[in-house]
Amino acid sequence: MGNLRAIGAAVTAGALAACTPLGAQQPEGGQQSVTGPAGAIYVDDGGGKDGLPVLFLHAFAGDSSQWDDQLSHLRHHRRAIAIDLRGHGKSAAPKDGDYRVESFVQDVEAVVSKLELSRFVLVGHSLGGAVAIKYAGSHPDRVAGLVVVGAPGRMPAEQSRQVMAAIESDYDATMKGYWEKLLTGAQPRVHTQILERMGSVQREPALAIMKALFADDPLPALDHYNGPKLIVYTASGDTPADLQNARPDVPNARIEGTSHWPQLDKPGVFNQVLDEFLAKVK
Repeated sequence: MGNLRAIGAAVTAGALAACTPLGAQQPEGGQQSVTGPAGAIYVDDGGGKDGLPVLFLHAFAGDSSQWDDQLSHLRHHRRAIAIDLRGHGKSAAPKDGDYRVESFVQDVEAVVSKLELSRFVLVGHSLGGAVAIKYAGSHPDRVAGLVVVGAPGRMPAEQSRQVMAAIESDYDATMKGYWEKLLTGAQPRVHTQILERMGSVQREPALAIMKALFADDPLPALDHYNGPKLIVYTASGDTPADLQNARPDVPNARIEGTSHWPQLDKPGVFNQVLDEFLAKVK
């Protein structure tokens, strides 16, 4: 597929087209609840019949609404689904505090089974990207294409220990600095939206999720999945450990001038990148 780093005038023109104010088709399944291993999983399901369905997974402390622009865009033609991950949004929190990446994957498995998705494109952002990679590695025949956005790479063990030590010693101050760094370049409305949700995941679940992400190595699953894949990243996620640098042979797209949430800051540009990928997935 080749790298998609150059997002210039052609993409900008396509982005304008991606924002056409057409009415999306009515939901196929609508807003509903699916029973997963940890309890109820909120699902927003709808759209047309053309093309493969697309399933979206959001970031830490987010919810399915972070994909609203993409759902509206895709539902003009194809089925598009977003869920709230366990302990987020309207989905139940696990009573046993289990936030392992593998457990998030089990929730995705429950949704896929209930909605009878035989093949679909999987899109995950940040935490959702880690879950998407793990799911695709375990179910390569179901995943027709994989898009990961700002997904964490494999952080060196000593560095992850230092980060966790800082968070545990002064949770509020360290997390505030973490959020502000990720929000560099955010549109004002996105900055407000993300900060309003910053505390939606309490301290203990947040620590459990971060420990799980640091313990997870996404590279074996990413390597195992041989289908079409795309890594989307921003300036906030371009270290040697990040996926596009750890696996430079995987097609990637850098979206400039955004925070860690490019789908919120520049939805038109993001939708154009996504459309180009979907056009090549069969």
